[in-house]
Amino acid sequence: MSITTKLHIEHERLALVPTLRSLEDVTIRVIPQGNTDPGSSVFPFLIEYHDRTQLEEMLETDPTVQSYELVDWTDQTGIYYIEHTPETKLISSVVTDVNGFLVHTETKGNGWLVRLLLPDRQALNTIWEYATENGISLDIIEIYGNTDTGGESSYGLTDEQRTALITAYENGYFGEPRDISLNEVAEEIGLSSTAMSGRLRRGMRNLVAATIIDKEG
Repeated sequence: MSITTKLHIEHERLALVPTLRSLEDVTIRVIPQGNTDPGSSVFPFLIEYHDRTQLEEMLETDPTVQSYELVDWTDQTGIYYIEHTPETKLISSVVTDVNGFLVHTETKGNGWLVRLLLPDRQALNTIWEYATENGISLDIIEIYGNTDTGGESSYGLTDEQRTALITAYENGYFGEPRDISLNEVAEEIGLSSTAMSGRLRRGMRNLVAATIIDKEG
């Protein structure tokens, strides 16, 4: 079953992140296009900023920008074609490799908020592994299964995090007082206590992010 997922990714060499971190109040969005070439390093961007001169001075020094071409500038908003340097970290290639689509991509905080349409959860796992191997911080905010009824939310949890949280809950780990220790919960699913602690912590973080925190606000 295909899924739609929303991710927040951060790395100092992600596309245009140096510009994002240097210019206060700049907003950048990727303009959807038909090019699905996994080797492409040229993308159209819509950039909102009050000072075109300052923006382009930053693009000149941004280590993720090989070159740029202005297509249009209207009312503090520019459309640019930007070619990235070989050192730039991109997830577009791995998304294409797993037969996925970038539905929406915009800057948020010090990174990018990305909505993806993927063929299955294995595709998401592949993207997660790619991010880990490349030192990219990746937070899963939402996952929806694409069904006729509108999809079932996984609240940003991986299957492993969901299993860990359910096991801990069903065995009384979240009770007051606790009915079971962390070591005993870990033994239930064959993990070390350190691994179990990390999985519970990341799961609870993703659960809070998906249900309480408004990262798009």
